This record gives sequence, C-alpha cells and structure tokens, in this order.
Amino acid sequence: MKVTLLVVGKTDEPFIKEGINYYIRRLKHYVDFKLEIIPDVKKGRKSSITQQKISEGAKITGQNLSGKELHLFDEQGDSYSSREFAEFLEKKMLSGPKELVFVIGGPYGFSEEVYEKASSKISLSRMTFSHQLARLLCVEQIYRAFTIIKGEPYHHD
Repeated sequence: MKVTLLVVGKTDEPFIKEGINYYIRRLKHYVDFKLEIIPDVKKGRKSSITQQKISEGAKITGQNLSGKELHLFDEQGDSYSSREFAEFLEKKMLSGPKELVFVIGGPYGFSEEVYEKASSKISLSRMTFSHQLARLLCVEQIYRAFTIIKGEPYHHD
C-alpha cells in the first residue's frame, strides 16, 4: 500500500520542512510514502473564499484518484487518539485500497466537491494550527501510527 499526504501550497518555514523531511525519511521504513504539493491558489481582491475553495478543490480532485481512498484533515472531522488512528490505518491497509491519500486543504477548507469524494474527515485537534504546522503533525502521526502497528517503542501510553 502507498500513503500520500497531499497539501495545498508549499512549506516556507525551514524548521517545519526539516521536521517533515525527518519523519518522511523514517516513514519510508514502513510504507511507500510521498508528500505531494498542489500550488497555492492566491485569493484575488475580487474573488471570494468560495471561489478559492472551488479552485483548490478542482486541483485536488484533478489528481489521479483512481483506486485511491481520500481522507481529509478537517477541523470538523472525527477525533482519534494516536492508538485509534493506528487502528484506522491498519484496517485500511487490510481492506485493500491501493493508496490512501490524506489531504490538508488551503486556509479556508475544502470545496463541496472534495467533501463528496472523501471517505472520511479526520480532526487533528479541536485547536487550530497553521497549515504548515499541520503538515508536520500529520506526518508525525502517520509515522507514530506505523510504529504502533509494528509494536515498536516510539509511542508511550
């Protein structure tokens, strides 16, 4: 199985890039993992938030999603503990999708089209994080989930 983290916009902060790359290197031991970046859609003065979400949504759904299962990191999603997220991932691995695609959208969330294509919504926290920091948290939690699945001592209850 493959796991992809699809994000809107590049990561600017060097310390966040370094952290993401650290966990990506570690993840490659467990799974075929990749980070894909969709270019930012800049909100013009005359464009609305809805128009921006639709533009970003078209770029997300414009990816080849055939045989892939889409999961959104969304503040309105289901909350999981790290162990519960590991169980979620393990069930997905056993149920047979070719690839899991986790998506972090732009600053205003997702378009209705993206929500319709998604299999689930997952909340990182009830707190709000910058999109760049959310990327680091997502990669770390995916890594943590695989160490839990493998029974390795990274996670402590």
